[in-house]
Amino acid sequence: MPQMMPMEWTMLYITFLMTFLMFNIMNYFAQLPNKQSKTKESINTYKTSWKW
Repeated sequence: MPQMMPMEWTMLYITFLMTFLMFNIMNYFAQLPNKQSKTKESINTYKTSWKW
């Protein structure tokens, strides 16, 4: 297809780009967000005393 005019190549590129973007956007928004649990997990921190 080297005989295609540049405008046709541009339209072909735009068509594939829009299809790719719409596919990714639909997959991104199709996922439901994870519900956060109501219980908070406490982070245990242990203090160490350094003896030099």
